[in-house]
Amino acid sequence: MVCSTADRKRKKEIPEHARIVTDDLDKIGGLIMGADNVHATRHDSDQRPKGVLISKTGYVNAWRNIKLVVEYDGTGYCGFQRQKNLPTIQAELEIAIETITKTYSHVTASGRTDAGVHALGQVVNFRTHARIPVDKFVPALNSVLPKDIRVRSAEEVPWRFHARYDACWKTYAYSIDTRPVPSVFIRNFAYHLSVPLNLEEMKTAAESLVGVHDFSSFASSGGSVKTFTRNVRRLEITTRDDPILRILIEADGFLYNMARTIVGTLLEVGQGKIRATDVSRIRDARDRRLAGPRAPACGLCLIKVDYDESHFRYNDDHLSTDSENVTPKYVHWD
Repeated sequence: MVCSTADRKRKKEIPEHARIVTDDLDKIGGLIMGADNVHATRHDSDQRPKGVLISKTGYVNAWRNIKLVVEYDGTGYCGFQRQKNLPTIQAELEIAIETITKTYSHVTASGRTDAGVHALGQVVNFRTHARIPVDKFVPALNSVLPKDIRVRSAEEVPWRFHARYDACWKTYAYSIDTRPVPSVFIRNFAYHLSVPLNLEEMKTAAESLVGVHDFSSFASSGGSVKTFTRNVRRLEITTRDDPILRILIEADGFLYNMARTIVGTLLEVGQGKIRATDVSRIRDARDRRLAGPRAPACGLCLIKVDYDESHFRYNDDHLSTDSENVTPKYVHWD
């Protein structure tokens, strides 16, 4: 989403209606260092805070790069990515960051989860001038975030680190409640399907999707990618002592709705609607119409994102403390 001209203008003063209320200040107080970090603007209908100078890269001119690991219940949100007039995870994170740092920072995620999809280990990064000690970001952000979003950890990383483009592997888990009567306690976190499933056939079908393949047949239209080739390193179907069936997918990247379409196809195999031996043919056909339906969003959860450790090492060309003379090697507005 591109900033409007109004968004880019710096205002001399923050209007009275845009200042955070006293309760917010009290909640943050004692969690962050310095009294000059406590005033911030709220968001309006387009969820873009006003009164902040934003560069064309989408970031404020900043010299710290902060990586967060975030978990959230996606039930009440229209996905991760900011959308006008709709609740999103990105908007809530950016509002919380601005509340404690006093400046808007664009949040970049490892991937944009869809509406209703959850996360245990979403990774994001943002750049900031704030001098808040890195170990204070977790309690400070959690004090102002909604209860269904929590920051699990924070660390300062080299300027070059990018949560999306530096990700090596992503792991999703899909949960299916197979009991006759669904549990009310996990209804938002598992898809209820009580029909008998042939797990052996599903596992056979899953084997044909492991490896480097063109996954066009499992991608919904609407994505903007240069290639449909992805490497699925692991695709496992597991059961425990509970009635929850879990499908674990680990890949170097996911196309739009790829994980949910793979799950939907495997469930069709389990119900005998698609033969396990046909899945490789569906894969090679590169035709979305041949694959199974997209499984509901509620069962999907981003478990973790893996990175090469070299992305977290500082070297000689790391940022100096003179923020005015720093030019990042790359920054992205996505």
